[in-house]
Amino acid sequence: MDIKEIQNLIKFVAKSGASEVKLEMEDVKITIRTGSGKTETTIVQAAPMAGVPQVAATVAAQPVASTEAAAPQAETENSKYITVKSPIIGTFYRKPSPDKPNFVEVGSEISIGDTVCVIEAMKLFNEIESEISGKIVKILVDDSSPVEFDQPLFLVDPS
Repeated sequence: MDIKEIQNLIKFVAKSGASEVKLEMEDVKITIRTGSGKTETTIVQAAPMAGVPQVAATVAAQPVASTEAAAPQAETENSKYITVKSPIIGTFYRKPSPDKPNFVEVGSEISIGDTVCVIEAMKLFNEIESEISGKIVKILVDDSSPVEFDQPLFLVDPS
């Protein structure tokens, strides 16, 4: 497998929306994980190939290094906020129906038990209620987007 094929595979996985892809061949093992805008690529060479291991290692190291540098800064900014996470897999909706207003906006005050969004799973619309009180600081998911279990949906300032 050459570098062009690896790069095309990474692009394909990123566009497909898959969260993880593992590819194992005789001499190459590749794992590509995507999520929240980041792409992490791990390439392990079992058998030496002329020229490919050095280039493949360079391709893998660039995304990992950039995400490690950005992570501590983002973590300190968001550490004072509480994250509301998705309790189920489904499609995230900010409003109860297309003709109704959004449940919450940035700056909205919420209380325990307030509905913050709806997640559709298997044609059932599940109202997601807040388990905390505070102010919505950031909405982390676009309307009508698929969400995973335990994916962050909102940042809430509890003060």
